[in-house]
Amino acid sequence: MKLQIHSIHFDADQKLLAFIQRKADKLETFHDRIVDGEVFLRINNSTIENKTFEIKINIPGNQLFAKEQAKSFEEAADLATEALRRQLKKFKVKQMAH
Repeated sequence: MKLQIHSIHFDADQKLLAFIQRKADKLETFHDRIVDGEVFLRINNSTIENKTFEIKINIPGNQLFAKEQAKSFEEAADLATEALRRQLKKFKVKQMAH
């Protein structure tokens, strides 16, 4: 999947970028027509769980979004991709019903 990753006000290392790409690629097993995706990484200094991970994917006729906050970007990426996986399954069930 073509994925744009934006790290806001910091530079993400290659290991984190590769991890995010692997997580996003796994979503293609649940829906084979994902067009592209966009990820935003933010650091909020006011809380302990200060890493915010937002992911938006485009599929024909719809756009799915998940936003999670955690102590690390990896943990937030796990939570957000899991939320998107559930959304993709629901969307596919709705598609089958029509």
